[in-house]
Amino acid sequence: MKMVFKIVLMILFVSSIGFSSGLKKYGKEITLKEKTKISDILKSPAEFEGKRVLVEGTVVGVCEKRGCWIKLASDEGFGTIRIKVNDGEIVFPLEAKGKKALVEGSVYSFVVKTKHEHKDGDKKCDTDSSKKKIYQIKGIGAVIK
Repeated sequence: MKMVFKIVLMILFVSSIGFSSGLKKYGKEITLKEKTKISDILKSPAEFEGKRVLVEGTVVGVCEKRGCWIKLASDEGFGTIRIKVNDGEIVFPLEAKGKKALVEGSVYSFVVKTKHEHKDGDKKCDTDSSKKKIYQIKGIGAVIK
């Protein structure tokens, strides 16, 4: 009788593994139903700034230090968009790279200043610096398949 009980228990355990969807959830539950194409955001990022979006793409990069961001490939071309999360609230595993991800968050921007340096003889000279606006998504919830 004990042997039958162990076998039944083992079958239930194995079948529960088999029925699991292979989805791993991070952060808050995804609430949006309609997906926004990453390519649409990349074409006109200012139109999406401040808006909550649901995007889907293949993970092509993961923060190796703290798991605080992932990069998703666009549905068109070679573009990517970075999903940044609050440090420690969500930690994306390195194993996410190459898998599909569904992410909800808000599009935002920030400006970075870049310096252009050149050598003039033995001197290093800073020439004009430029500012570049970067758009990314502040992630609040994700599902990785």
